[in-house]
Amino acid sequence: MNTATINPTVIGSAWKAFQDLLPVKLGTIQSNTQYKQVISLMNSLLDVVGDNENHALADFLDLVSQLVEDYESTLHLIPDASSHEVLRFVMEQNSLKQTDLAEEIGGQSVVSDILNEKRRINVRQAKLLGVRFGVSPAAFL
Repeated sequence: MNTATINPTVIGSAWKAFQDLLPVKLGTIQSNTQYKQVISLMNSLLDVVGDNENHALADFLDLVSQLVEDYESTLHLIPDASSHEVLRFVMEQNSLKQTDLAEEIGGQSVVSDILNEKRRINVRQAKLLGVRFGVSPAAFL
């Protein structure tokens, strides 16, 4: 987009109206309280969007997830890890076998495919894994 065509008054009014509709101020997360509120918003979006990457709110979910990820990266120095590495780590930490995650992920063969990088963890699976392990679903995406 050409920045010369942006009308700051219109954009500012639209942003304020959008923010007024949300249950939490959307922007860089500044506190643990705001983090919890944004996690709640993200989980609500996950419920609506699910695995549908073409959903009208999918990009909004991506934005909210990125805000959560950015905040989490300031709290914990966690090296970049792929979703299959994160899954393998939590399985090892909790002494779990592939069959132990069949309900969350969809079967032992699906767990195996994810661990072997043949599949990616989808949004529904990430949410269920997040609940099970008490972490943000963004950890698995």
